[in-house]
Amino acid sequence: QVQLVESGGGSVQAGGSLRLSCAASGRTFSSAAMGWFRQAPGKEREFVAAISRSGSRTYYSDSVRGRFTISRDNAKNTVYLQMNSLKPEDTAVYYCAADLRPYSDGAKILQSEYDYWGQGTQVTVSS
Repeated sequence: QVQLVESGGGSVQAGGSLRLSCAASGRTFSSAAMGWFRQAPGKEREFVAAISRSGSRTYYSDSVRGRFTISRDNAKNTVYLQMNSLKPEDTAVYYCAADLRPYSDGAKILQSEYDYWGQGTQVTVSS
């Protein structure tokens, strides 16, 4: 079992920035593919960003590409989501997820590919 704990959420004005962190327990973080998803009220959970187990590959949804950056620090067992130029449409609960047994060094975009999920952190962007 692995525990994922998100932090860094909060309220920010449009155009501002936030950095989300996801701290993972255990010693297997370096071999895990990681992703960020979000869910707005009344909507399905959607993909935001992903990073491969090695960190060499990243992928972003069209709505955040160019504004968000995913990164990882294996020494701290932490994955980050730097969010710049935030828009009200980015308001959602953000979740991190981990696949501890990736079969390839790819950035995964499907929810079904992840086995472990954090409890989420709220991000609210006001106009």
